Amino acid sequence: QVQLVESGGGLVQAGGSLRLSCGASGRTFSRYAMGWFRQAPGKEREFVASISWSGRITNYADSVKGRFTISRDNAKNTVYLQMNSLQPEDTAVYYCAANGFGSSVSTAGRHYDYWGQGTQVTVSS
Repeated sequence: QVQLVESGGGLVQAGGSLRLSCGASGRTFSRYAMGWFRQAPGKEREFVASISWSGRITNYADSVKGRFTISRDNAKNTVYLQMNSLQPEDTAVYYCAANGFGSSVSTAGRHYDYWGQGTQVTVSS
């Protein structure tokens, strides 16, 4: 069992930056691939970024490539999402998720076993 808690969301102006964190409980965090997803009001949940258990492999949605960076610190049981050049269309609730297939950087939410409660990111124009 893995419990995930996101933090770092908030209100930011367009062009600004935020760093989201996702802390995980349990000693097996390093075995899990991790992902970030987001859901805007009235829209379906969408993939944002993912990272393998080692951190060597990452994957990004085209809409955030070059602006967002996913990273992890297995010693701290934490995964991060650095978000730069934020735009109003990035406004959403952001969720982190854990995938038991540690080498995967899957974009599909159904491959993730555990989810956090989400943190709101609002970008004003």
